[in-house]
Amino acid sequence: MFPAWPFPGLFPTPFLHQPLSQFRRLIVTETTTAVQIEEISPVQKKLSFDIPWEDVKKELETAYRQVGKKAHVKGFRQGKVPRKVLEVYYKGQAEEEAVTNLVNRHYWDALQAHDIQAVAQPVIDQKGIEPDKSFSFTATVEVEPLVEPKDYVGMELERQEVSVLDEDIDRRIEQIREMFATLGELSSERAIAHGDFVTLDFEGSLDGVARDEMKADGYFLEVGSGRFIPGFEDQLIGMSKEEEKEFPITFPAEYGAPEMAGKEAIFKVKIRDIREKKLPEVNEDFVKNFDKFENMEEFRADLRKSLGGEAEARSRAALRDQILDKLVTAHDFEIPPSFQDRQVILMMGDLQRSLMAKGMAKEQAARQAFSQLERMREEAKKVVKSILLLKKIAQLETIDVGDEEVEARIRELAEKRGMPVETLKQQLEEEERVEDIRLELRNEKVFEFIIERGKITPVAAPADAGEVA
Repeated sequence: MFPAWPFPGLFPTPFLHQPLSQFRRLIVTETTTAVQIEEISPVQKKLSFDIPWEDVKKELETAYRQVGKKAHVKGFRQGKVPRKVLEVYYKGQAEEEAVTNLVNRHYWDALQAHDIQAVAQPVIDQKGIEPDKSFSFTATVEVEPLVEPKDYVGMELERQEVSVLDEDIDRRIEQIREMFATLGELSSERAIAHGDFVTLDFEGSLDGVARDEMKADGYFLEVGSGRFIPGFEDQLIGMSKEEEKEFPITFPAEYGAPEMAGKEAIFKVKIRDIREKKLPEVNEDFVKNFDKFENMEEFRADLRKSLGGEAEARSRAALRDQILDKLVTAHDFEIPPSFQDRQVILMMGDLQRSLMAKGMAKEQAARQAFSQLERMREEAKKVVKSILLLKKIAQLETIDVGDEEVEARIRELAEKRGMPVETLKQQLEEEERVEDIRLELRNEKVFEFIIERGKITPVAAPADAGEVA
């Protein structure tokens, strides 16, 4: 699935260097203040404003009136505090309110008047209000780059041919046998081999000190699964039931816990039990595990169909990857830093959740994700460029997605997830992800547009394309 658009909408409120407690967007009104616009880079503009004192004075008067309605000063009734007294006690608040209103009004008017499509919160620099002087401030804002896609019509592409061989079906059947495998006693008196399941006690020490986090009793482990640090499971191969062993293991240099990274530990293990995997025979009785098949022929025919669907999906994905690679390589342009930062955050969050789903502690998963920051920044840049290019192609070719298409995709997703359509729709609306579906559909249309007009050469699929790890 192509990454969803991670930059929805215009920002709600600008960010100011000077501390302002409230900075809200006002209803746009026409202003006469001139603004100077400087292009810092293809994705950054600097707007400079100089507001006459008369306008500042009026805004201050409005601010003091608003502050005065709620001001509490001893000796005066609420709403009746004189301006001079308010200036003593509430000057900072009133000036902050005035600055907020001035910056908001003039900034948003300038965006509208000059058709500036801001894509992130601006950086506002202002020095505050000085009596009888004009008020000046600057707003540095990021904008989308001007992208002019080229060579996307007639693109030379290679499409992986879809084919399912008998050996592909046999390989899938072996995977299904693994799913139905059971664990049993060893069929003969032998030592531990790769793929066996063992129950063991172990304890480890670091620098001669036993560590609680390196100890467990009755731990169940598949030898060769890679759940332990490299080398640990290899030491178990050849051991027998009730056998004890002591051996050194060096933690990887990039290990998640810094106090262990790169250090040698001593482990003591005792094997309590050894089990081996028992695979079912592939025969007519095996096929009866699946209600919809009467015999082996129907079973293999269904596998051929499903494998064909998977191969077709891989072929389409590979074709889309080619398109993105060619588009990004052919177009060198700067992207807004905030776009890249947001994509990195999304990718780091995805990686952290993936690691946690595999059993890694939250803090360790966060450290592991952060260690991939530089790699993710490069990948994020490619993703953002791809998104901007696809968006521009859709605009140039008037490719759009209607509401009924979005509704149809939501119904399709609901059916796949086995949930009511309205429930899924409400969930997507609450998570503000309906627009993601629209953009995903639009991207699919752009891909199809390019493929239909491309120069396609059929190629054989990689030999390991259909293997499941």
